[in-house]
Amino acid sequence: MNSKDIRKETLELNKLNKRLRRNVGNAIVDYNMIEENDVVMACISGGKDSFAMLDILLALQKSAPIKFEVIAVNLDQKQPGFPEHILPEYFDSLDIPYYIVDKDTYSVVKEKVAAGKTTCGLCSRLRRGTLYSFAERIGATKIALGHHLDDIVETLFLNMFHGARLKAMPPKLRSDDGRNVVIRPLTYCRESDLITYAEHKNFPIIPCNLCGSQENLQRQNIKAMLVEWDKKTPGRVESIFKSIQNVSPSQLADKNLFDFAHLPIDREQDRKEYAFEEAVVSSSNIDESLFIDVTNL
Repeated sequence: MNSKDIRKETLELNKLNKRLRRNVGNAIVDYNMIEENDVVMACISGGKDSFAMLDILLALQKSAPIKFEVIAVNLDQKQPGFPEHILPEYFDSLDIPYYIVDKDTYSVVKEKVAAGKTTCGLCSRLRRGTLYSFAERIGATKIALGHHLDDIVETLFLNMFHGARLKAMPPKLRSDDGRNVVIRPLTYCRESDLITYAEHKNFPIIPCNLCGSQENLQRQNIKAMLVEWDKKTPGRVESIFKSIQNVSPSQLADKNLFDFAHLPIDREQDRKEYAFEEAVVSSSNIDESLFIDVTNL
């Protein structure tokens, strides 16, 4: 690689760095994800997304106008072949507080899920329960997960196609019992940027295939669909994401969200002009003298 190419690559990486930090910073501000004196439990799985989230949070911690603590937590689910040394060594290299939490959810999943079936759903629920409990134990006020914009849009379509629900992943979520708050600092970040960032940072990635389960084929199909859309119409995935930030309940069909049953006509107020309201009646068998003259209303 010549010096010109090196300069170009350096420039692109600097742009990527700034873009990711700006996106994370904006998400934190928009949804008030992190507040003064928060203890943020950053959940690190060993994948590119959680590594990037931790890296960016630590960088923002140094420059943020508020004080907050970041504690890295990895849940060792006792999957066979899991390289237990990698994350402690990485956290030690960063000189940050961390916990490795042991919980054999692998055995539970293998016992409960039939061979060949996707284990991701049950595995996720077991993991969430353990992390919620541990957050209380260490006094964490926020639980940070590494889901990004693409994850959120994929989940939206998964729920529509396979669950008949208009539901995604919120940037910030309070648990049902009100005892924990989950945040997703990568909400505005694209997966393609995170892949490049992880390659540049050379994170010690641990693959998420150690459990031997099938891939979540439904999610993979959705991902492939969105990738194809992105190729044909750049910006479409971002537009879909923005749509869940700009919801009009009266234009949907949820009777619990909007009162469609009671929509009385009210013609007592001043009327706004309708666009293209003038019309000429060419034929009718109705006595037009019965009509109300709205021009004087």
